[in-house]
Amino acid sequence: MESNLNNDENQNKSSLRNQIRQLVVHKNFQQVLIAIILFNGFIIVAETYFTGNRLLLMLDLMIVWIFVAELILKIIGLGFKGYFSDRWNVFDFTIVIASLIFYTTPFVSVLRLIRVLRLLRMIPAIPALRKIIDSLMKSIPALTGILGLSVLIFSIYAIIGTTFFSEVLPDEFFGSFHTSLFTLLQVVTFESWASQVARPVMEAIPWSWAYFVSFIIIGSLVILNLVVAVILSYLGQEDEENRDEQMERLYKENQELRKDIQEIKQLILNNRK
Repeated sequence: MESNLNNDENQNKSSLRNQIRQLVVHKNFQQVLIAIILFNGFIIVAETYFTGNRLLLMLDLMIVWIFVAELILKIIGLGFKGYFSDRWNVFDFTIVIASLIFYTTPFVSVLRLIRVLRLLRMIPAIPALRKIIDSLMKSIPALTGILGLSVLIFSIYAIIGTTFFSEVLPDEFFGSFHTSLFTLLQVVTFESWASQVARPVMEAIPWSWAYFVSFIIIGSLVILNLVVAVILSYLGQEDEENRDEQMERLYKENQELRKDIQEIKQLILNNRK
């Protein structure tokens, strides 16, 4: 009798857990969560205009506890292992716990930073954003090579600029190695590079046009396109992996279906005999 009661209790717990799991993975649940995160963003923006407003602080506290309730529901529905196996869930957990820990902190700047970081929860909530971030994380090993190439090119051009242009422009442009690096960053982002940097140097040193043109072609066009190409390749790679997984699943289902058909045919033949 006692074992039957225990079995019924376990079944009730399992049923409740399944219901909670279906709730937290439901599309409408995710949409409500996105709406709450957006509303939280509006509150954070409003606090920059109405600092210390009691209504805004109360709404902010309510949203924090809504996030806590959502976290608890996900842990119950998915289980500890299932919940923490997803790194995006770990990211959400860290932000929510930090919001609770630092909510009463006397350091206002830390509290504001945590509130702003809550907006990052939009990333795991929206699949398209999550896909982009995952692709960026996967492309980091390939991007380190491009970063090394960029550092090498910037260093070479900074040394050349410091050597030949330090007496033409003020020290803030090519006076030292680190100021030359900052000037090259200004050039590669096309921020007033012609009027402030290139033309004054070209008036004193005519051949300097080759320096600036070659650096812009290599730094802005080649390296930037390499970065874009690497990221796009990883975005396409994820789509190919999903497509391969889907094709493999369909193939297995087809094989199982063919096997079932063969068994049915064999049963029919045996019955005829």
